Amino acid sequence: MSPARLANDAAPPSPRRARRRLKDSHEVVSGLQSARIMARAWAESIDDRKRQQAAWAFIKAAIDEYARELAHRSRVMIVVTAPSIALTYQLDAAAIELARTVGHEAAQLDIEQACYQVSATYTVLVPTGTRSAFGMYYTPPTLTDRLLNMAAEAGIDWKTARVLDPACGGGAFLLPVALRMRHALAERPPAEQFKSITTRLQGFEIDPFAAWLTQTWLEIALADLRAATGKDLPPLIQVCDTLEQEPNGKLFDLVIGNPPYGRVSLTPAQRTRFARSLFGHANLYGVFTDIALRWTKLKGVIAYVTPTSFLAGEYFKALRSLLAAEAPPVAVDFIEARRGVFEDVLQEALLATYRRRGKAIGTAVHYLAVASDMAAEITHAGCFNVPATPAAPWLAPRLPTHQRLIDRLAAMPYRLGDWGYQVSTGPLVWNRYKRQLRARPGADTFPLIWAEAVTPGLFAHRADKRNHEPYFRIEGPADDWLKVSVPCVLVQRTTAKEQPRRLIAAELPASFIRKHRAVVVENHLNMVRPINGKTHVTPAALAAVLNSGVVDEAFRCISGSVAVSAFELEALPLPSPAAMRAVDALLAGGAVPEMIESQIRALYFEEIFA
Repeated sequence: MSPARLANDAAPPSPRRARRRLKDSHEVVSGLQSARIMARAWAESIDDRKRQQAAWAFIKAAIDEYARELAHRSRVMIVVTAPSIALTYQLDAAAIELARTVGHEAAQLDIEQACYQVSATYTVLVPTGTRSAFGMYYTPPTLTDRLLNMAAEAGIDWKTARVLDPACGGGAFLLPVALRMRHALAERPPAEQFKSITTRLQGFEIDPFAAWLTQTWLEIALADLRAATGKDLPPLIQVCDTLEQEPNGKLFDLVIGNPPYGRVSLTPAQRTRFARSLFGHANLYGVFTDIALRWTKLKGVIAYVTPTSFLAGEYFKALRSLLAAEAPPVAVDFIEARRGVFEDVLQEALLATYRRRGKAIGTAVHYLAVASDMAAEITHAGCFNVPATPAAPWLAPRLPTHQRLIDRLAAMPYRLGDWGYQVSTGPLVWNRYKRQLRARPGADTFPLIWAEAVTPGLFAHRADKRNHEPYFRIEGPADDWLKVSVPCVLVQRTTAKEQPRRLIAAELPASFIRKHRAVVVENHLNMVRPINGKTHVTPAALAAVLNSGVVDEAFRCISGSVAVSAFELEALPLPSPAAMRAVDALLAGGAVPEMIESQIRALYFEEIFA
């Protein structure tokens, strides 16, 4: 154990000093971000076999300097428990100096921001494979603060709540939880505060060094209580594989955290254990959501940061059904930006709270615009209800302007199947057939349709991108399954919310099919095709609806990822086939696009369904 000292809380600063300190905090954070870039470059120069040990040594040196710097202003002894793992890597002088700079600068910040800055530095130092496998993308203080507020709004009492973080990483949640508990107990004697906090907090973490980091931040935060009581902080973090833990009756009022995400290969025993929440591929954050249900008391709260993909993705339909039955959502905050919130992550994310065995009432929705690690703007966007068939996508307003649309969509019973269509993915995965791509037509060649051939309302056979060719050679009957000989509507499969349109569709003309006998459609396109050769809405009208502004908005309220999936397209609420005759009439009469758009919008907001 290494002693250091921690200052007591200072008196509230004057407004002028507060402004100055805020400016200084931004400068310090900027400096630490620059130091993190330098630290990453240093780590990337190290052999991967030694990089993990190097990361441990670097962060241990930064923590030591952090504690030493605090000791200059302290009157209370801090005791930081040494890591349980052996630190064998010897840092050179330059690395030691950089690590000490990180620790020294972090000590100028409040402890929650310091925790994030140092822990985030750890994540960029470890080998890339380790970071991906453990899902090491820590949560900035702006989001942790907001999620804790949401937990409190859902009924969590920091004076009494027992709290678990099942993937506690570098302490991003357990540290602020401990501080909120302490604030709620401020009038109690130190010994009572210390006992209450240390008996109500628990974390699980698979990475032993990250577990040590969490324990260390808690030791620092509670150092004066430890000094006043003469008791060491008990081990609050269990190093373990959370997927293998069983509650055995030990349940919590709040399960909170930012679980790891990404596809995972489960053992047969694990697939059996989590079967109730699985459909197809398992994603770690979905499994951790199932785990949270098992560890939360009845009427307790789950508060998670996760990707948005579970709201609509087909692989999450069992999880949606489970949540609807076991822990309906209380509130959801959609995070505006995909980039710059979690370092090195391009992912749509949300904050959500759920109540175990709560009533399925309207879920409050907010829009969270994150300005920095230290600031965010919250806008009320509306609410949504879990659908009667909870496995179906959950439509939620992403902007305040979406609420009226959400209300209308909930009353629209028709889907693509009712129009006589189904969706499948273009069959050709081109890089498996590179040698069959052709630059010119010839014997047994057919037009190859790439995503760039489809723009809103317009199909043009072309192959403009690198490695793309406009034709494909069929090599015998074994390749016949790649041919498409039925007219359909093509829809790009990958678009981002930052693009002007999420849905980009065009009719593949029957005349083009007749001219070439068949085509081959590449995998980055969806094909909306007749189910039995008979449809109730023309392909031209279908393409017009998919390209309309109102349906694009509707899709944004469904989709939780960059994929435009067949499952989501087939779940889109649509006007009745009878109502679509008005759109067909406009198309047949050569109406301008604005008239067609206006008619489709009217069908969504004015049509009365039988």
